[in-house]
Amino acid sequence: MSFEEEVVPIERVAKHFTVSVSAVRAWMRTGIIPRHCYLKIGGTYRFSIPKIMDHLAKENEANPEKEQVAPKTDTSIKPPVQLEFDFYNNPDRDI
Repeated sequence: MSFEEEVVPIERVAKHFTVSVSAVRAWMRTGIIPRHCYLKIGGTYRFSIPKIMDHLAKENEANPEKEQVAPKTDTSIKPPVQLEFDFYNNPDRDI
């Protein structure tokens, strides 16, 4: 990265792609956002949005049949548990 480039915090990257900050972190871990697109300064990260966009465009050109989307987490919805109470046949009842 050159010194003339604007680098932004992770929150701006999340806002740019309309995702959560944790999604951006997951993209970093999985390589969707490669190491050359960001700097780590102390405990903070600074990103180059143009470099991220260029990388994603190149990936899309290299793999046109593969849809480039964010990794999805398990969003399966489990049905609620039905609880049953038997207040009439309870031997420990105080009433």
